[in-house]
Amino acid sequence: MRLPDEFVALFSADRPARTDDLLDHLRTWGSVPTPVGTFQLVPVRVERDLPLIHGWMNDPAVAAFWELAGPPNETEKHVRAQLDGDGRSVPCLGVLDGTPLSYWEIYRADLDPLTRHYPARPHDTGIHLLIGDAEHRARRLGSALLRAVADQILDRRPACARVVAEPDLRNTPSVAAFLSAGFRFDSEVDLPGKRAALMVRDRVLRHVLCNVW
Repeated sequence: MRLPDEFVALFSADRPARTDDLLDHLRTWGSVPTPVGTFQLVPVRVERDLPLIHGWMNDPAVAAFWELAGPPNETEKHVRAQLDGDGRSVPCLGVLDGTPLSYWEIYRADLDPLTRHYPARPHDTGIHLLIGDAEHRARRLGSALLRAVADQILDRRPACARVVAEPDLRNTPSVAAFLSAGFRFDSEVDLPGKRAALMVRDRVLRHVLCNVW
């Protein structure tokens, strides 16, 4: 019995081991206008971006919540675990007007261990965010960028009805930024290492919960 060539090709050695199909080809989403500038999610390349991300992770204000301070290999291990996975989580730089100033993880919350702690729905999409340098955090960009990314997820992922996030409850500026970006507080959840605020941006409420950028 001979298998069709098309079938064999699906399993050929040349087929990429990892794609971002699970997030509807995030790398093709492109840039979007926001009130604070033109913004784009750019998937991380370790050889290019590790020094920048490592520096951010060692900022005490960031390390208090991300807990990834230390030598570069600690940051690299965290990032590579996603890059070498099946595409359910994509680490990205957030580039505003040509300047990389934030780090993002866009992930399939419905395929994540987070589902042990909340009633997930198919295609729920999660967000992790840090704004790197103190000078950019002082600009209060979080709400504008969160709204832009959540809108982009809902635009690019038609099967996704909700965007979710789980910032540390102690991180009140982060929780406030999510609220201002149109997310609602759903509940408190106990996660490994933190008590979190489960924040939800519902597609059906997309144009109702619209506070300020």
